[in-house]
Amino acid sequence: MATLEKIRSKGVLLVAVVGLALLAFIVGDFLKEGSTFFNKSKEIVAKIAGDDINIKDYNIAIDQLTEVYKIETGRTELNEEMMTQLRQSVWETMVNEKILNAEAKKLGLTVGVDELTERCTGSNIHPLILQRRVFAGENGQFSRQVLTQFLSSLNQTASNQEMKQQIDKLKSYWMFWEKTVKTSLLQDKYNALISKSVTANNLDAKMSFQDKKTSVDVAYVVKPYFQIPDATITVTDTEISDRYSKEKEQFKQEANCAIKYVAFDKKPLKEDYEGIEKVINKITPEFKTTTDVIGLVNSNSDVMYDGKNYSEKTVPVQLKDFAFKGNTGDFYGPVFQNDTYTMARIMQSGIMQSDSVKLRHIYLLTKDESKSDSIIAAIKGGANFGDLAKKYSAVKQTAANGGEIGWLTEGVQGVEKEITTQAFSKSKNEVFTIKNAQGTQIMQVMEKTAPRHKVKLAIIIRKVEPSNKSISKIYNDAKQFAVDLKADNFDAKAKAGNYAVRPATDIMQNTDKIADIAQSRQIVRWAFKSSKNDVSDVFECGNKFVVAVSTEVNKKGYKSVEKVKDQLKAEIIKDKKADMMIKDLSEQLAKNSTLAGLASYLKDSIKTAPAVNFGAYQFGMAGFEPAVIGKASVVAPGKISAPIKGNAGVFVVLTSNKKENPQPFDAKMEIMQLNGRMSYSLPYMIIQDLKDKADITDNRLNFF
Repeated sequence: MATLEKIRSKGVLLVAVVGLALLAFIVGDFLKEGSTFFNKSKEIVAKIAGDDINIKDYNIAIDQLTEVYKIETGRTELNEEMMTQLRQSVWETMVNEKILNAEAKKLGLTVGVDELTERCTGSNIHPLILQRRVFAGENGQFSRQVLTQFLSSLNQTASNQEMKQQIDKLKSYWMFWEKTVKTSLLQDKYNALISKSVTANNLDAKMSFQDKKTSVDVAYVVKPYFQIPDATITVTDTEISDRYSKEKEQFKQEANCAIKYVAFDKKPLKEDYEGIEKVINKITPEFKTTTDVIGLVNSNSDVMYDGKNYSEKTVPVQLKDFAFKGNTGDFYGPVFQNDTYTMARIMQSGIMQSDSVKLRHIYLLTKDESKSDSIIAAIKGGANFGDLAKKYSAVKQTAANGGEIGWLTEGVQGVEKEITTQAFSKSKNEVFTIKNAQGTQIMQVMEKTAPRHKVKLAIIIRKVEPSNKSISKIYNDAKQFAVDLKADNFDAKAKAGNYAVRPATDIMQNTDKIADIAQSRQIVRWAFKSSKNDVSDVFECGNKFVVAVSTEVNKKGYKSVEKVKDQLKAEIIKDKKADMMIKDLSEQLAKNSTLAGLASYLKDSIKTAPAVNFGAYQFGMAGFEPAVIGKASVVAPGKISAPIKGNAGVFVVLTSNKKENPQPFDAKMEIMQLNGRMSYSLPYMIIQDLKDKADITDNRLNFF
């Protein structure tokens, strides 16, 4: 991860100015060219724990994590959703690192060079390194030899620009994990230090022991709140206002906004379907008979011809029966499904071929190509391929392992097609050469998987897509909808055009996507810069056009009483129901003070909750009912309790079978158990507490 620069304030030297015109000239030039201070301030994506984060450094960190992810997963392209997750991950990592480093500096906590080396490459390698697939051997487990080879490859001299770029990527990959290990070690030290000061004491231990010491079996009846309809309870605005005042601290909020919008899908129109149908009807007879299959496929299919041999596992599902029950020359389709036409032709059936092949190579640069014939002759004469690879191959990371490349599958990305084509056609131990502009590769097949039945197919896939003309028409529809659009006529215009209006609420500054709309971050940025009832122009978001109206713009602070009115009303209704039920059940208990009599009155059965103690989290099948648990723990056995206000309803309990744990109080054991439970949540609580208290200015909305 790139090192974050701290922007220093710069003084401005004021020069004596003669004349207003000269002053205007200097100021105008200053503003046009941009001063260092103002340009720098515009580049600050965040301020964390007193440090400025420059947008360039933030982007470098994103690029680095992107490359790490690609290396880890083998992917070459990442979609918008994945990139959003990576950007968020970089943000969270930066925040955590900045806050942690600031706290560690205060306490004098550091991770030394020797300590970091020991945990990255020494005898006590950190799990973050051990778990990397890049450093795994053939058995899939961590290999110190592979790690050593990897690190050695970082120091080799690049023979060309492509090789240099590859080495730079691997160096960045290693630096990322080295820094991640360092941060992890520092975090462990900080957590260990704090955990020693946050510990249970004898009083905590004794209270915990007492909470669990006595348990009782509980029989109970409950009158659920839902038995009284909400509509029968009256709640006044004054009651809501009073409740809001009492609970206001619960309603803190970050800046947020809400919109409603209409989305116009970029979908094919009738003429698009008709156009593709004509194309398919025209090429179908030609596809059945042409000798230029590759040309026809590449000219008309969304997927280019790959010459691939398909197994039953790799063939498209809808073509499986056709491919493996048919013969060379057989034809399939056209079939239209999910807006897509599919046709196929069997180019060759009855193929027996392996799925994977294991290769090794000797890479000779152009200047050494003259040695290839003698090296091949030596191999055929019985010389050890691995020894020759170590001596002659220019690719040090594979040379160190006897030239071994590993297992390849047909059509694998990043490998020349000529290599896999020849490899799969050769026998075990057979040698072949591949030449390109950089040099010559002498290759040998080490192993092959057992051959299986395969078939070569030519496949035409043609999805009906909206034409430029159709997209223009859809855009014009969206633009027409936006003409003279206002907040008060938004719904009416949408209804008149038969467009669905959708809401999007609780949009935060760093919300990346509105509902399922791709590339909708631009709508979020607009919403936060708008005022309530502002109407947008047409946004182009991936495969949709969107027109929105701002319905809420809320600043950081407290939610308004209107925003939480329904929640408060529900709480008050629940309280009033509880009061009514408590009164009703108390009157019934005065008439018949038995649990059976109360159950009969409620037309319900008596339920049980066994072994309830004060430290319990669940009350039988009723779930989380702390008030009921607390009351049941102190009610005398055999005595019916007064009605108890619970979460789900009003309870009446009868306890029995009171038991006391015979085990003596062991303060040390209790403290150990309390600290053990706390250890799971403490690290998270620590970092969250530090974040809450840290001065964090988030300007990402200005950039993304």
